[in-house]
Amino acid sequence: MRTNNIIILFSSLLVVGIARVEASAGYNYADALDKSLLFFEAQRSGKLPSQDQRVKWRSDSGLRDGLAQGVDLVGGYYDAGDHVKFGLPMAFTATMLSWGVIDFRKEIKSLDQMGHSLWAIRWATDYFIKAHPKPNVLWAQVGDGDSDHYCWERAEDMTTSRTAYKLDQNHPGLYDDSIPNAKNFYTSSGYSDELLWAAAWLYRATNEENYLKYVVDNAVYMGGTGWSVKEFSWDNKYAGVQILLTKILLEGKVGSAYTSTLKQYQAKADYFACAMLQKNGGLLYVREWNNMQYATSAAFLLAVYSDTLDAKNVKLTCPDGQAQPKELLNFAKSQADYILGKNPKSISYLVGYGSKYPIHVHHRGSSIPSVYNYHSMVGCVQGFDSWYRRSEANPNIIYGALVGGPDKNDGFSDDRSNYEQTEPTLSAGGPLLGLFSKLQIAFNGIPSSKYRDTPSSYKPTPTPKPKPTPTTYSQSETTETNQNNNATPIKLVHSITNTWNVGHKTYYRHNVMIKNISKKKITSLKLEIQNLTGSLWGLSQSKEKNIYYFPQWIKVLKPGEQCNFVYVQGGPQAKVTIISYH
Repeated sequence: MRTNNIIILFSSLLVVGIARVEASAGYNYADALDKSLLFFEAQRSGKLPSQDQRVKWRSDSGLRDGLAQGVDLVGGYYDAGDHVKFGLPMAFTATMLSWGVIDFRKEIKSLDQMGHSLWAIRWATDYFIKAHPKPNVLWAQVGDGDSDHYCWERAEDMTTSRTAYKLDQNHPGLYDDSIPNAKNFYTSSGYSDELLWAAAWLYRATNEENYLKYVVDNAVYMGGTGWSVKEFSWDNKYAGVQILLTKILLEGKVGSAYTSTLKQYQAKADYFACAMLQKNGGLLYVREWNNMQYATSAAFLLAVYSDTLDAKNVKLTCPDGQAQPKELLNFAKSQADYILGKNPKSISYLVGYGSKYPIHVHHRGSSIPSVYNYHSMVGCVQGFDSWYRRSEANPNIIYGALVGGPDKNDGFSDDRSNYEQTEPTLSAGGPLLGLFSKLQIAFNGIPSSKYRDTPSSYKPTPTPKPKPTPTTYSQSETTETNQNNNATPIKLVHSITNTWNVGHKTYYRHNVMIKNISKKKITSLKLEIQNLTGSLWGLSQSKEKNIYYFPQWIKVLKPGEQCNFVYVQGGPQAKVTIISYH
């Protein structure tokens, strides 16, 4: 059960008459997409980039996160209108952003949003890498939810506890049992769905059969083929697992031994999709607090499933008859259109989109003037007295924030104290990247360069386009190196395990295997890695430039044993040299 904790956390949107949209195209999903990505920049914790930070009312914050625990936990995202970094919903959000980029890569690239999209993902994943410093240890939360909610202050002025909570051998089981502070905010209903979720994604990423075998062997025991659900969220990922595995099944690349069970997953995926289509119009309603997160997640999932079925010319079989894949996409569109203004209130629930949207958003940083305009520190109680209770609109428009949304009767009160309806969250915004990009291209096509329906106070910066590189590699290319001389007991095997393009540039995932080919133990190894331009995982970096050692959890490499490290960069592989060993 020790590793389960880590998998859990990891796997774990106009007014119809007055909106500024083109009548022939309907809602401007490209503009909504652009703004939704801005929300993630507003939620950044840590040291903000000097050039790529478009939300100018934010500044550096949380720079001492993890210091008291002796670990660097700077970075990541604040969860909502508060300043806690909750690992479980943040991980779900990162996965949804990534899924959008994976399945709707062409759409996002055609909208010139790949750069901002990858940055949104990386801001979370860089943090998670820090939060997992060694095996069986994951720092799952930073900040105390209770004390944080007693204060109303900017992230830049934080005076509340930044206690960090971890999962390890001494803190196993459901993560909120080990972190009781999370129970009042993100209680986990169980981790079986996260284990299946993780294995399904690992299979899609690696094509390693043991991951597929895992989801098949544990299908019944973990509920993958047993649970029929009408919800997809940060806590309940069964529908996502079922649709992801149906995609793998329909691609026809799995062996016959797995087909029967995968078809059972498909039956549950069909149940979820059919249940969504049976809704009698309007917004999907699941829960009172922040209901939008369930609507966006379901809409995204049906957009993905529509593509999956359409690609194989497969119809959806429901109790009332068959449905075309386009009907699933139409459902996704109905949810997006409701969010953007096609609703009884004729209001856009995506802040900054259209002419009418919430202006009293339950968000600390948005409701208090920027540190660049109001230089005095805003204290915990002062924030409530001077800014929280103001009737005026928030001084900072938090573009792209998707608020909690209306109640089950379409009622909505734009009140800062009405946090159930006016607070935005990461988990509600994550699915919007894939959803809006798919809808824009499917219904509107590629917009003109002036597509952005944006106030003059917001000036988006274009995504930089890297210069093309003439170097190309085969994904299966492997090189072996015995360095220094023939007696060296260490063999380095370089291989490229994945490639992808960003703009005109190709990036490569390099794997380097370090193998002890001697008959003696190796207790330490000193490597020099030159020409490294990207990120590296699996080694400990020295204070010396370009010098690396075994990671902390590897004390000895026995004869015949091996370990691996991975790095990502564009162009040629880095030069790895053995300096010394014992």
